[in-house]
Amino acid sequence: MLASDVRLDDLFKIGIGPSSSHTVGPMVAAAAFVSELAEITKVGRPRRLRVVLRGSLASTGEGHGTPGAVIAGLLGHAPATCDPATVRNAWKNGRGPDTIVVAGRRIALDPIVFKPREPHPLHPNAVEISVVDEHGAIVLERSYLSVGGGFIETVGFSPPSSSESKIPFVFDTFGELHRLCIETGVTIAELVAANEVAAGVDPDAAASEIWTAMNACIESGLGSGPKTLPGGLGVRRRAPALAARLAEESGFSAAVARIQLDAMAVNEENALGNRVVTAPTNGAAGIVPAVISHYVRSAQSADRNGIVAMLLTATALGAIIKSNASISGAQVGCQGEVGSACAMAAGSLCAALGGTVAQIGKAAEMGLEHHLGLTCDPIGGLVQVPCIERNAIAAVTAVQAATLTLQEDDHAHLVSFDAAVKTMRDVGADMHEKYKETSLGGLALSLVEC
Repeated sequence: MLASDVRLDDLFKIGIGPSSSHTVGPMVAAAAFVSELAEITKVGRPRRLRVVLRGSLASTGEGHGTPGAVIAGLLGHAPATCDPATVRNAWKNGRGPDTIVVAGRRIALDPIVFKPREPHPLHPNAVEISVVDEHGAIVLERSYLSVGGGFIETVGFSPPSSSESKIPFVFDTFGELHRLCIETGVTIAELVAANEVAAGVDPDAAASEIWTAMNACIESGLGSGPKTLPGGLGVRRRAPALAARLAEESGFSAAVARIQLDAMAVNEENALGNRVVTAPTNGAAGIVPAVISHYVRSAQSADRNGIVAMLLTATALGAIIKSNASISGAQVGCQGEVGSACAMAAGSLCAALGGTVAQIGKAAEMGLEHHLGLTCDPIGGLVQVPCIERNAIAAVTAVQAATLTLQEDDHAHLVSFDAAVKTMRDVGADMHEKYKETSLGGLALSLVEC
C-alpha cells in the first residue's frame, strides 16, 4: 500500500482503548471473520469456533483487552460505535461465552488459546480464527495480522490499492510529496484533501468529526471518574488534579504543563478502555490532540481551517511512516508509535503556523529523530507505564520541534524525513524482540527488580 492510499479516517480511527493493535485491530478482524462466515453456503454446518492469539497479542493481550475485543467483534460490535463497557466485560475470569450466534446459527465457542512463544512468521500481532462443522472439517479459517493503528491484513489476501486514476496525487515518500506540492503550488493539506475528495470523502467534515472526538476525549479525561487505572498496578489518574491546579496558574511552566495535561488526559481515557481516536495508534493517542489543543489555545491565527489542515498534514506524514516503516510497537518498538505521533504533530503544527513544505518535513524529522530506538516495554502489559508520561513528554517535544524549525526560517536539515523513517525501520529490525510489546524486558521488569 502506497502512502497516498492511506486515508484520513484510516490513521485517525474513532474507537476504544486501550490499544489500537491489541484491541481495535483484533475486534475488526473478528467482525470481518463473522461477516465472511455469514456469507458461506457450504453443506457443512458450522459447529465450533476457535480463536488463537499469537506473539505479542498473546503475551500482552490480556492486559490490552484483546480477548474481550475479539469476542465483542464476533458478537457484531464495532470499535467506533460499541459501548466500551461491553468490550471490557466480554471476557471475564479467563473465559468468554460458551456459544455465539452467527447469521442466526448458534456455534460453540472454544476457550481462547494463547501462544506467546509461537508468533506468526509475518508479524508479531496475529489472531487466527477458524470454524469446523459437525464432522470436524474446516468451514472457514483465517489468519489476521494487526499491523498497528487498528489496521489489519488477512494472510493470503493483498490489501486493496488505489490506482493512479482514482486519486490525483500519488506519493510514497516525503520527497515525492514535496515535489508534488512544488509542482502544483498546493500545500500538503490541500493535496491530501484532493485525494480524500477523489476517494468520496468530505475532508472538512471528516476532520471536524475527528477533532470533535479528540476534544471530547480530552474533556472526559479531565473530569471525575475512577481514582486509579484498571489492571492491578494501582496507577493513579493524574489529569483531573493537574487540571484543577493549572486552572489557577499562568506563565511558561503552566503553558508547558497544559500541553502535557491534555496528552495525559487522553491516554488515561485510553487506559480506562474508553472512547479514543488512534493517532496513529492508541498508545500514542494523546500527542496529536494535545498539540492541536495547544494550537487552538495559543496561536493568534487559530481557527477551524487550521485544525483541519493539521489533521490532513498529519495524515500524509503518518502514511509515509506506515508505508515505509511501521507504526506498530510490536514490530519496531515505541519509536513507531510515540515517535510517529510526535513527527505527525510537529509537522502539522508547523503547517498550521505557516511553515513551508520543507519546514514541515524538517519539523517532522526532528520529532521522529529524537525518538529513534525507543522501546515498547509496558509494565504488566498495560498501556499505562511508561506510555502515559511518554505521550506528555512527546507532545511538548513536537511543539519544540515546530517552534525551532520556524525560528530557523528555511534552512535545510542535514537528515531528511525520509532518511529518519528508513532509520526507524532499520533500528526496529535490529531491536531485540523482548523490547517490542512483550513485557519481557526494559521497564516492564522494573517492578520485579525493585
